[in-house]
Amino acid sequence: MTMAMCRARALVSFSKCKPTLLSPLFHFSPIRRFSSSQFESVGFIGLGNMGSRMVHNLIKAGYKVAVHDINCNVLKKFSDMGVSTKETPFEVAEASDVVITMLPSSSHVFDVFTGPNGLLQGGNLLRPWLLIDSSTIDPQTSRKLSVTVSKCILKEKKDHRVNPVMLDAPVSGGVLAAEAGTLAFMVGGSEEAYLAAKPLLLSMGKNTIYCGKAGNGSAAKICNNLAMAVSMLGVSEALALGQSLGICASTLTRVFNSSSARCWSRYLALVHYSPVVTVTIRFLE
Repeated sequence: MTMAMCRARALVSFSKCKPTLLSPLFHFSPIRRFSSSQFESVGFIGLGNMGSRMVHNLIKAGYKVAVHDINCNVLKKFSDMGVSTKETPFEVAEASDVVITMLPSSSHVFDVFTGPNGLLQGGNLLRPWLLIDSSTIDPQTSRKLSVTVSKCILKEKKDHRVNPVMLDAPVSGGVLAAEAGTLAFMVGGSEEAYLAAKPLLLSMGKNTIYCGKAGNGSAAKICNNLAMAVSMLGVSEALALGQSLGICASTLTRVFNSSSARCWSRYLALVHYSPVVTVTIRFLE
């Protein structure tokens, strides 16, 4: 009892100590936050099946959006809706505080960033303080572009920040989730930037997961796609085996739907890969 009382007194005494008397190990520097008010102008590049729907949700959320795509017909549709359209990625950057890209491949992303009339055409000077790439690309490209962006200088300082930041934030959920605004974002890069971008991302999705350093969002997306591909392959091979053993596909589908084989990816397997499937998974180096 005496020992317990002594410990209690020691804890009370410790709690009354002034912060300046504590060991340096107990002093934590506060995390510097970005201001969400810097998202007044949002640029979006890539108005395909996913991107066009994501832009609609940004507009619904009240963001001022400027868009670009190489498809002139798509641009006209947005222009007719009253959305600001730009002829080049660089023009989007010049009109935006943050730019989101949703493109088909690594080469497209690299070209939009570094090619002629690209986001970084202005050399080391950049208007947007944050660039978010939601494309499904390899982690190496994401990391390379992140380093390139971090070496640029902001034309106007934002919250005492001199250099812009890039996040890789690929999505899961497909076109239906993009339209419904229920995408899941896997985000790599600065945690400060992630926290600032979270409200923006949640205007297009319902989940955001911080995955760590630059490129980790893209890496998480590859792992997610791998898991889904393996699941699809298993369902397809099971369907092929069942039919070779005399069970019709519709009967086997009912079995899957009523048992442990039930999974979301079976729909893709049934529609696109039955009765025989060949899945090739290529890791980009």
